[in-house]
Amino acid sequence: MAGVASRVPAAEQTLQILTLLSTQRGPLPASMIAAQLGLPRSSVYHLLNVLVRNGFVLHLAEEKRYGLGISAAALSSAYARQEPLSRLGRPLLAGLVDRVGASAHLAVLHGRDVLYIVEERARNAPSLITDVDVRLPAPLTATGRAILAGMPTAQVRALFPDKGSFVTRGESPDEITRYARLREVLTQVQRRGYATEEGSVSPGLSSVACAVHDHRGWPVAGIAVTFAAEAVDPGAIAGLVEQVQQTADTLTQRIYGRTA
Repeated sequence: MAGVASRVPAAEQTLQILTLLSTQRGPLPASMIAAQLGLPRSSVYHLLNVLVRNGFVLHLAEEKRYGLGISAAALSSAYARQEPLSRLGRPLLAGLVDRVGASAHLAVLHGRDVLYIVEERARNAPSLITDVDVRLPAPLTATGRAILAGMPTAQVRALFPDKGSFVTRGESPDEITRYARLREVLTQVQRRGYATEEGSVSPGLSSVACAVHDHRGWPVAGIAVTFAAEAVDPGAIAGLVEQVQQTADTLTQRIYGRTA
């Protein structure tokens, strides 16, 4: 209740820190966290150290800043897996498949991977590896690229700090195996407003994807359609993108998110 002192101040302060970091577009210095929350710096540093050890906060030592960590992202993904996004998204994806005649899927970020939570297969379409509960490296996928493009550069860099962070399959020239190339691709996604992948997940298949955003404008998921590259005229891609974007915007609105 408002005005009643917490009996567990450390727990409440920890939640305040996580809530503050979740509302920012990028990592913050500890001094700013303390100032914005009105907490002693020493307490903030102690709590941040505990959160860093447990993966809920990421310490960017060179920048002397703190941002949300992979464990916090996992909590977000767990929330998504517990039905809100999948329940709201499934009928929208079914409608998308009916309109475009290609299979569609909804995925959320899970660490460096995307986790697929909905798949709607088009009639007579081949089965895809992007089935429900499958995880794939985010840089390989259109949904992953759409989500990563909406995240702060520092947070993306923290997720992919070196060459060992990338999965190499060697099956497609569209594959991303280093951060410089990932940055180029994400910049293209930001400029166009949608992401693509061509054969990096399955040879001969391509995808286009758009991000779903929450109330802060944060990319919480990606919606994509996948199709045989040779079966779709390049001139028809714009129409596919429009349909995917409309579906992503509708889901954004249904979770009370903020569209661009």
